[in-house]
Amino acid sequence: MAAMEKVKSFLAKCSRVWHILRKPSMDEFKNIAKLSAIGVLLIGVIGFLISMVMHIF
Repeated sequence: MAAMEKVKSFLAKCSRVWHILRKPSMDEFKNIAKLSAIGVLLIGVIGFLISMVMHIF
């Protein structure tokens, strides 16, 4: 029965979060997309540099 209580508690928490959510404005969405793209690009550049250093040495 403890597992069932955990599931009910989890669903109640999910329901609470679901009611608070709202759709982001286009401005917010663009900012998040830009920051995500910059992060992915930065991680890619760091990985490329590490790869180049490993091949040189």
